[in-house]
Amino acid sequence: MKKFSSVDVVKGMSGVLAALVMVLSQPVSAEEVTLRYQGLTLNGERVMAEGKQMSDGILLLTHGTLAHNKMEIIASLQELLADSEVSTLAINLSLGVDNRHGAYDCSVPHRHHHTDAIGEMSAWLDWLEGQGATQIDLMGHSRGGNQLAWLLAEEDRPSIRKGVLLAPATWSEEKASKGYQKRYNKPLSELYEQATALVAAGKPKQMMGPVGFIYCSDSQVTAEAVVSYYRPDSRLNTPDLLPKIAKPLLVVEGSKDSVVGRIAEQSAGLNPDQFQFLMIDGAGHFFRDLYLDEVVEQIVEWLQG
Repeated sequence: MKKFSSVDVVKGMSGVLAALVMVLSQPVSAEEVTLRYQGLTLNGERVMAEGKQMSDGILLLTHGTLAHNKMEIIASLQELLADSEVSTLAINLSLGVDNRHGAYDCSVPHRHHHTDAIGEMSAWLDWLEGQGATQIDLMGHSRGGNQLAWLLAEEDRPSIRKGVLLAPATWSEEKASKGYQKRYNKPLSELYEQATALVAAGKPKQMMGPVGFIYCSDSQVTAEAVVSYYRPDSRLNTPDLLPKIAKPLLVVEGSKDSVVGRIAEQSAGLNPDQFQFLMIDGAGHFFRDLYLDEVVEQIVEWLQG
């Protein structure tokens, strides 16, 4: 019979403890859920806090540009919120791809629109209501924050309780033009004029490319997709949407965020009983490390207030 030394025993116990920690650190109840929408399968990750049911309420969480629901900030938010007894559904926006997982593949032709997210979030709200949720909070990060604000500006259903915008996107025509020129060394106006001409000629789905589009170089993209993301539209600037929202709203910003502009500075005069603005000192656009713990602590306190 093999004899085990004290070192072997300690190693074995360490392995068991490590495995136990991994199990305990996992969300209490996580599962992928799907629904059918306009010929596509949409998917999301539902994480139920311990002892909670859909009737106890849930938070719908939306990611940013060309991202996904398993990216670091979204996955961490789900875990931290579950620890704080908040159940969540983190959705994957389809971006025109059936049952999409992971970050958007830039080699896939772009047929999606900025406003597609609004219809998909609304479909998920229908799904949540069908699952017994009568109290739904909403949170969106970056572009997802702008898309969420757009939804709230247009849809005021009774099941929606509160909204949280986490570093929501801002926009100006000048900023968009300068950003495109810096990234692709070409004028945005040239691409946009070609796209609008195709749309006006009745060819909205004609592919253009290879062109620079959002974060993707040498992309194939429909004319109507170019127009959707680059048209001059004040609704792409989140502060311009806030006065149209009826629900209580918390806007969270990072003081070192170099991706989006300042929201609170553009939102003076809004009702302080409805709109609250929180600046996380030292945090960047993704609120990494302990900054996210602070964000979640503040969000939970606000949701429960």
